[in-house]
Amino acid sequence: MSDEDQTAKPSTTAKGAAGGTPAGPQPEEIRFFGTTWVDHSGNYGLRRAGLAVGALAAAAAGCFVLRFAYEGLAIAEVGGILNLLVVVMFAICSAIAFRKTWEGFVRRPADPAREASLRSLKMIGFIGSLLAYFFRCFVEAPGEQLHRTEYETARTQYEKRRGARAGNPAARKKRKGK
Repeated sequence: MSDEDQTAKPSTTAKGAAGGTPAGPQPEEIRFFGTTWVDHSGNYGLRRAGLAVGALAAAAAGCFVLRFAYEGLAIAEVGGILNLLVVVMFAICSAIAFRKTWEGFVRRPADPAREASLRSLKMIGFIGSLLAYFFRCFVEAPGEQLHRTEYETARTQYEKRRGARAGNPAARKKRKGK
């Protein structure tokens, strides 16, 4: 449940305001928030609170399901070592999933292939990912910092390129070759 799968960069459009889409880079959508993160409109605060409550409820439900699985191992009397290994495996996978999900909120992965190989580990540690979403909602929309930085950089570059233009190219005087 991370935003790492969304790797599209802000796009630049050639249409002006008359075409319906303003010229320049457009903000990238964030899951559950769309583009409301730009100006915190459209019940942004309620969405953050709802996502926090939903992530915490899903994590609690996941813990409840894992408890049933652990009780199933206890009923099967598979042994204390296997019970310990299962608990340790879920704890480690959850910790790794939490860390990778949290890092995905502030920067793009350096190696997308490595992130793809960790996908199954993050699925096993889904409780860690859900807790990362829960805690991140107290700060911002999950991934907002990354998207805002990329969007502001793209806007700055667009304005710099736009300001460097010399107006109407047809009105310029043609230089004569020597």
